[in-house]
Amino acid sequence: MKNDNFLKENNATHMWHPMAHPADSLANSPTIVTAASGVQITDVDGHETIDAVGGLWNVNLGFSCQPIKDAISAQLDVLPYYSTFRGTSNDAVIELSYMLREFFAEDGLTRAFFTSGGSDSVETALRLSRQYHKIRGDHGRTKFLSLQKGYHGTHFGGASVNGNANFRTAYEPLMAGCYHIPAPYTYRNPFNESDPERLAQLCLNALENTIAMQDASTIAAFIMEPVLGAGGVIPPHPSFMPGVRDICDRHGILLIADEVITAFGRTGSWSGSRHFGVKPDIMCTAKAITNAYFPFGAAMLSEKVVDVFESDTSGKAFIGHGYTYSGHPVGAAAAIACLKETERLQVHNNAAARGNELFAGLQELASRHEIIGDVRGGEGLMCALELVADRASKAPIDKAVALQLQQATYEAGVMVRVSGPNVILSPPLILTADDTSAIVAALDSGFSALS
Repeated sequence: MKNDNFLKENNATHMWHPMAHPADSLANSPTIVTAASGVQITDVDGHETIDAVGGLWNVNLGFSCQPIKDAISAQLDVLPYYSTFRGTSNDAVIELSYMLREFFAEDGLTRAFFTSGGSDSVETALRLSRQYHKIRGDHGRTKFLSLQKGYHGTHFGGASVNGNANFRTAYEPLMAGCYHIPAPYTYRNPFNESDPERLAQLCLNALENTIAMQDASTIAAFIMEPVLGAGGVIPPHPSFMPGVRDICDRHGILLIADEVITAFGRTGSWSGSRHFGVKPDIMCTAKAITNAYFPFGAAMLSEKVVDVFESDTSGKAFIGHGYTYSGHPVGAAAAIACLKETERLQVHNNAAARGNELFAGLQELASRHEIIGDVRGGEGLMCALELVADRASKAPIDKAVALQLQQATYEAGVMVRVSGPNVILSPPLILTADDTSAIVAALDSGFSALS
């Protein structure tokens, strides 16, 4: 491995970073992470911090999960790769599909279509939802509905249903037939409504109106995150997702739950859909399925969808879609080990307990730091702070201030993620109470450094 001076001299010089301006990465050198253990990461200078980002929402079991590492190593020695395209399979992926069926049984999901990650899982869900209707003879059902502020990955399909201009504008024109409704975002919404329950109903009314405008017979699916993640951690009122489920059922529209972030315990329940008492038609998963140790994902399918595909005799159910790495045996082995460890540790319970502590700590910070306009959380280990220049007007802060906070917090011992005016916290689900206190204390130091 090259020495530290080489790494610093060549940092961002020969690569472009995702979700970043290339010139900014050159002017402001990215943090070079060289080691990690438990919930901590170490940079090239030896500075250790708690990773309150959890990798990228995906290192649920921390950086030292030996069973997953062992499973990857062992699988590489036996079968490092083989395709699962028509006619071939592998033992690891068969075992995993059985385990996932058991894990998601309460969500009503019985089949897996394996992918390379979250964006692939979303693309798969969108494609299969259109095909589902075509098999049934509803050829006009091609449109998609989604939420403003929602995030669904970076493929053209995902970007088209994304509800944030940052992931859309530079790449337009995107896929036609995608329409967005207001998110149940109490701090900022077009209805100027701050009551979560009333806002949920207003958003459901907007969904009904959009369906009436577009004509239900032209709509394939509604895709949503149970708790909006990358859009700033926006938890809905408990009535919202069940309300969406009811509307979709009444209009023959499939409900796709994008659980790339929320599946496997992050909300304090094993899935975000289960957290709100909803059974989706298709669920997108990835991230924590292998604890981030191997790129892998799965679109999980309900019996309603399965029956249409598996009972077809016309040939229309042939799936002309897939990825070279769908069902990769090393990824499957990693997922098997990860799922066993996830269930053994019952991490959803810890996520609920630590999430409540973190949310309370952030609310206490807001009572002392005027720059904090809104505190969001209360649904497991998903929290965010929205920073403002003025609480009365809710004017957003300058980007430079948010970056200054991020750096000061990092120097105080915690890595946080800044996205626009939001400080997003998604730490590993093995976090301890002491770790939670340390995150709050480091943020306190960061905010104090701004004044």
